[in-house]
Amino acid sequence: MSDKQTNGFERVIGLDSHPDSFTAAILRGPTPIAAVVEKICNKVPLGQLQNWARKQTSEKDLFVLEASGNSFTVVRTLAAVGRQAKVLESCHLGKLKEAHANNDKISAVRIGKAYLAGTAKEVWVPDVKTQERRDLFHAHRKATKRLTQMQARLRSYLSDNGVRLGKNTRLTQSEDVEEIIRKSYPWSQRQWQLIEGLLLELRHADQQRRHWRSLIAQEVLADPQLLSLVRLCGVREMVAFGLGAFIGDIKRFDHPKKLVKYVGLNPVFDDSGDTEWSGGVGGHGNKYLRCLLVEGAQAILRCARTPLAQWGKRLLARKGVINLVVAAMARKLTVAAWYLLMGRWTPLDEIDAHLCVKVGKVMGQVTPEALKQRGLTLKLLRQQTYQSLRIGMPKADDQATSQTNLPNQPPELPKTTLYFLEEEQLTKKEKAARRAQAQRLWDLMHEFRFR
Repeated sequence: MSDKQTNGFERVIGLDSHPDSFTAAILRGPTPIAAVVEKICNKVPLGQLQNWARKQTSEKDLFVLEASGNSFTVVRTLAAVGRQAKVLESCHLGKLKEAHANNDKISAVRIGKAYLAGTAKEVWVPDVKTQERRDLFHAHRKATKRLTQMQARLRSYLSDNGVRLGKNTRLTQSEDVEEIIRKSYPWSQRQWQLIEGLLLELRHADQQRRHWRSLIAQEVLADPQLLSLVRLCGVREMVAFGLGAFIGDIKRFDHPKKLVKYVGLNPVFDDSGDTEWSGGVGGHGNKYLRCLLVEGAQAILRCARTPLAQWGKRLLARKGVINLVVAAMARKLTVAAWYLLMGRWTPLDEIDAHLCVKVGKVMGQVTPEALKQRGLTLKLLRQQTYQSLRIGMPKADDQATSQTNLPNQPPELPKTTLYFLEEEQLTKKEKAARRAQAQRLWDLMHEFRFR
């Protein structure tokens, strides 16, 4: 690696971090071959990281470490004392590991030389807000997985005893389900105690899932950037929150194709010599975002009448492979999300009936306890949400400058939005006429309306 590539850093410090300790290898040199190991500090307590960095390093040094559970926290800890650090992809560093000889000292030197070689990929370090959103997303995902497991366990136990519940039976409706199970078979005392335990675990898992889902809905409704994504067909609170949690700063993707590649919706290919091969979209990219966007595309193709759904159905008639069509529609959703997050969108002239229904479903995830804590009612929350949708957010390039020019009072809503919010004061005939007009506008509207 040349001096220009090292960005003027005097030394590179390979850091092998663990939950309780770290090992650091201080290297000086522009390339892995020319690099000289000046010093190795082995198994230093992690609580002494800041003091060690002040004594042993300077602001002209660069820390590099492998992506792990606490790597982002280590980077923020070093940044607090003025030290720069980068996180390298663990998949690449794992391939450099020697099976016959490995310890913390060797790993620290290997991490530093991998950075000097210039082949290791750098991992973006999310800010604190983005990291908290990711933790919330994974908490909801684990709660949903736990709920699915408990439902499968209960159905399996009932099936072992010859009891088959209907496909449309919702196990989360505990009172009705408990009565149905009780009458379906002459259970013994021990069998019923076991069923009660399974139902107790099922209720707890469902309560956890509802809790996390309520927090996610509140986050989407409170953030204009996430709320703007709900405008897209096939996107509700989970998809919008997932995009915000994993994308973070949209400015790190200067082109929609880079975001498509990050999600993993670009097809793989291998063109070498006389052979050419192309494959699907699985096996690379962010699997969580890809799954969410594919689910949104399937919902559009299944029940929507938008131009995007019509385009997908024409593509399905031509190709005959539904997975290919869904992936293509998910790619279009990804590109549309990039334009929205960058602020390149047409402002809403009026909130149509379909968007009202979608916003209502998002607000339905907010628990009454959460509304009470925030001092809101559903009507007031709906008004604030409509106002946020109409006003939107500044462009990504102008967010930093526009925040300093915001007035103390919120801007007054345009007359069109005020008229819409006061729809409850209209007569039934006027409401029906307005909704019919909104439906006609929706049918004529382009699927994204970007400029």
